[in-house]
Amino acid sequence: MTRKSFSSFSESWALLMIRIPLGMIFIAHGSQKLFGAFGGSGLTATFKSFEENMGIPPVLTLLAIVAEFGGGIGVLCGFLTRLSALGIAFVMAVAMYKVHGANGFFLNSYCLPGKGHGIEFNLALMGMALSLVFSAGGKWSIDRMLWRK
Repeated sequence: MTRKSFSSFSESWALLMIRIPLGMIFIAHGSQKLFGAFGGSGLTATFKSFEENMGIPPVLTLLAIVAEFGGGIGVLCGFLTRLSALGIAFVMAVAMYKVHGANGFFLNSYCLPGKGHGIEFNLALMGMALSLVFSAGGKWSIDRMLWRK
């Protein structure tokens, strides 16, 4: 295997290893907001909570839910990867600003009462999403099958 072919091979694996966990995480979180799955509150309660607690209007809440659930599916499958990942990155930026920034950088590892999680996890997820915005889905993606060069 030549250096160039190994580089292409490892890059495709690296992108797949970013897409799988990122997609799974956002499908799960989007399912909580959309369907009430995994102990989530569901669509109606999500709209109410976002508006009352964070001042986010319903239309932007809907966009966030679509970005999480739909973007998670898109990233996992590698379909419209750049757009899906961009939506996820925006959701993480808003989450850091509106929710987690007030709690500092680190996660609340000991789950201390009255203290939320910092931006650490959101920043990692945003970094993963942005790497897909700049690189696309890689060799093993629906995008590659649909729009081969």
